[in-house]
Amino acid sequence: MNTAKGISILGILAMTAVLIYGFTAGDFGKDGAALLQNPWGIVSMVDLYTGFILFSAWIVYREKSIVSAIVWVILMMVLGFFAGSLYAFLALNASKGDWKKFWMGHRADG
Repeated sequence: MNTAKGISILGILAMTAVLIYGFTAGDFGKDGAALLQNPWGIVSMVDLYTGFILFSAWIVYREKSIVSAIVWVILMMVLGFFAGSLYAFLALNASKGDWKKFWMGHRADG
């Protein structure tokens, strides 16, 4: 579990760095438009959002509160795997070493 926590922390740090870089050095509208004009840019976006949707499905499954699940899904769609890494880190801490609780959330209790 410590390895998973370390990986999630690395994800948080890496995503924080690249998000800051992107927002300070890039032009979201211009760069996004250029990305969507490139066939491989479209492939990359579909691939990325497929992953976001799959990860979000796991969040919805394991969350007890629909409001909390919706907030996390919105964060996932906007902030990407910064939110995913943060969610995983918090879920790992909340599970207290129990992998079943990590994967299943409130459903692990029966």
